[in-house]
Parts: sequence; C-alpha cells; structure tokens
Amino acid sequence: MRYVSTRGKAPLVGFTDQLLEGLAPDGGLYLPEEFPPLADIGSAADYTDAAVRITLPFVAGDIPADDWGMLLENAYRRFESPEVTPLVDIGNDHFLLELFHGPTLAFKDIAMQVLGDLFEYELKRRATSVTVIGATSGDTGAAAVQALADRQGIELFMLFPDGGISEAQRRQMTTCQAANVHNLAVDGSFDDCQDLVKAMFSDEAFRNRHGLSAVNSINWARVMMQVVYYAVAVARLNRPVTFSVPTGNFGNVYAGHVARRMGADIKGLIIASNRNDILTRFHAESVMEIRDVVRTTSPSMDIQVSSNLERFVFEALGHDGSATEAFMTEFRSNQSIADHKVADAYRNAFSAAMVTDAEGSEVIADLAARLNVLIDPHTAIGVGAVGKLKPEGPVVTLATAHPAKFSDAIAAATGDKPAVPDRLQAALNAPETFQSVPRDLETIKSIIAQSRQEF
Repeated sequence: MRYVSTRGKAPLVGFTDQLLEGLAPDGGLYLPEEFPPLADIGSAADYTDAAVRITLPFVAGDIPADDWGMLLENAYRRFESPEVTPLVDIGNDHFLLELFHGPTLAFKDIAMQVLGDLFEYELKRRATSVTVIGATSGDTGAAAVQALADRQGIELFMLFPDGGISEAQRRQMTTCQAANVHNLAVDGSFDDCQDLVKAMFSDEAFRNRHGLSAVNSINWARVMMQVVYYAVAVARLNRPVTFSVPTGNFGNVYAGHVARRMGADIKGLIIASNRNDILTRFHAESVMEIRDVVRTTSPSMDIQVSSNLERFVFEALGHDGSATEAFMTEFRSNQSIADHKVADAYRNAFSAAMVTDAEGSEVIADLAARLNVLIDPHTAIGVGAVGKLKPEGPVVTLATAHPAKFSDAIAAATGDKPAVPDRLQAALNAPETFQSVPRDLETIKSIIAQSRQEF
C-alpha cells in the first residue's frame, strides 16, 4: 500500500514512512492511494482478529502479517472489556458504542495503544529515534502519554490549551513522571496548539534536525485503527447502521466515512457538534467560517479548525492536490470559504446537528434517571443530535469517554458525581509536572531543541 499527500507535492511513501513522518513534507495529510475492500469479519466476535483482517491491507509491504497480528494482540490485551468496544442498548433501537475501556478511559486509546507499540517496533527496526509532538483538546494527550511513556527512542512533547481541558484530562497527562514526556500548557486554544504543531512540521530544517513525528489524527495510522470499530459494530448488529459521532477534529467521523467507502453497511453518519459548530454551519450554509472558540462542558470538541477535514476535501475535489491546497490556504487566510462542490459532497456524506451544553445536560440527566446509564458530555452531544435528527434505527452513538473524566458536568446534570475508576483516581491524587508556555512558536521550538540535546 502506498500513501499520497493531500497537497499532491510529496512523493508516494509506504506505511511505515508515513507513520514516522506524520505530516507530509508539502504540508498535506497522508491517505492511501485507494481504500481496500473491507475484509470478511463475520460477526466480529473477536475484536482483535477483526482489526487485523481490516487493517492488514494498509500495512502490506511494510509489516509482516505475523508481526502485525502480534502488535494488535498486545495492544488490545490492555483493555478491560473482552469485547474491546461493547454495544449497550439504550432503547428504541439506539445503542451506545463504548470506546472508553482502554487505559485512559477514552476512545483515543483504541488507536494510541497500537501506535505506541508500532512506533517502538519500527524505531527498533531502523535503529533510530523520533521526537513526537502533538496537540490535544483533552483525550489525545492522556492516551499518547500513557502509550509512549518510557518508550525507547521516543521523546514526547504534548501541547494543551491552558485551562481548556478538564482537570481529569489534564492530570492524566501531567502526573506522568516519565523522563521522555514533556507537557506544555499553552496560553491559547486547541486550534492555537494545533497550528503550532503544524508550523513546526513546516519548518523543514527543524523537522529534520529533531526527527519530528505526530500522534494526532493527522497521522493516518490513528484514523486507520478507528475504522475498525465502525465495521465491528455493523457486523455485531448485522444490520445497516447510522452512527452519531461527537465531532471536533473530524478524525473520528472521517474514520466512519472510510469504513463506509471500504464497504461497511453504514447508512448514515451524523456530525454532532457543540456550540463550536463550524462543521454544522458548513452543512447548512455551504460556508465554512472560523469564529472564536467557545469553552463548553465538552472541551475535546472546542475546535474551529478541524484538521482531518482536509482529507475529505481532497476526495471531494477529485484527489486534486493543487485544488486542495488552494482550498485550505483560502480558508486559513480569509477565515472562511464558500465552495459548493465540497459542500455538496459533504452534505451527501454526512448529516449534522448542534447540541448546546444545556441540551446535553438534559440528555445526561434523562439517561441517568430512566436507565441508570451515565454518559459523558461529549457522548451526550451525540445522543442529543440523534434526538434532533431522528434517523431510523438502528442508531449507534459513539460513547467517547468515561463519565468520571467529566465529573463536574455529570454532577451538574444529575446531582451526583460518578464513581471514579482506580486508574483515574491515581492520577487525581498524584503530583503534576508541566510547563506553562506562551503561544509563541520560537519559545516552544527552543524548549524542544534543549530537551532533545539532553535526550
């Protein structure tokens, strides 16, 4: 399998090259030249076996099948549920797909646990090291820290918006005392953090000197591993499914789009937004316009610039790298863009709804009272979007995080804080280590350069 950049100016590469590069040299995002047909996974009783079958074509030519199977077996052995991503029936042909049974209690573990093992595997084969940099709106950081801490040949720098994530999310990162982990609290939004990461990748000399790599969903391997749980859910229900996806950076719902392109029987994909509703407004108005980030009770979705949208734009524009680059450049330069070709393709692929904090809180309270089921604020946005759009069942809402990671929002909705799993309680009690930094590229590059010298 070979991978192409959405900007069309980078050479084709294999799976492990794009894994370590993260962002393509021309500033684009990698994706496969073509999507392989979905493997036959039967009823998907064994999640790991299904994952190996679905993803093996993406790594073909780079990683032997036996090694790939071993990597995935090791990764998913760390999940508490034997099903890895169990389905929970909440009535009216509506199900929750629980994606929070991994080490950090969030859906990011599904891909990140694989990435940690995969990075170490490939770096040992190449006898080299990398500097992994990432930006997080909450859960990616914790998952990356847990997956990469104390790994040989890896130095991790994670940028997060100071005050823009929950205490539990922050502490899951900052209580890690591994020498190779560096948490940077940026005076800005997640979009600012993501822009800083992309700017470092765009500095070719800095990128090459420090061997930069990525763990955000700009890295195709993240999206690839998320494709699996869509196909598994469809196989387990054995019916065409509509998915409601709490959406911020567009990687999760894009993985659903890829699963459908590969042949999964997905009849609908709902983009569920909080008040940072640029994706919902684009669906309704054909205009994508950046506005100020609003802080909400679902902070992982407090995003205005969704990086993974570029992959969909590339598809919508017929795999034209120059047109994709022009689209993204105009969007960032003018803070808005109106493109009916992309908007029409977007509307054909997705439906969309915005759910407010208050509406999400009502959803949390309702499920707790009726079914004794607790969901986190992001999942509540997904359930709320289903309530607004009322698609025919079966409907699966992605439950993206454990409610205990957002205990204040749960308490505000239900009157009681949720029980805290032991894994999370340990982080809430441990001392924190992080560095507060300005929203300044040169300052952050200097911190990374200094740490790399010591490394």
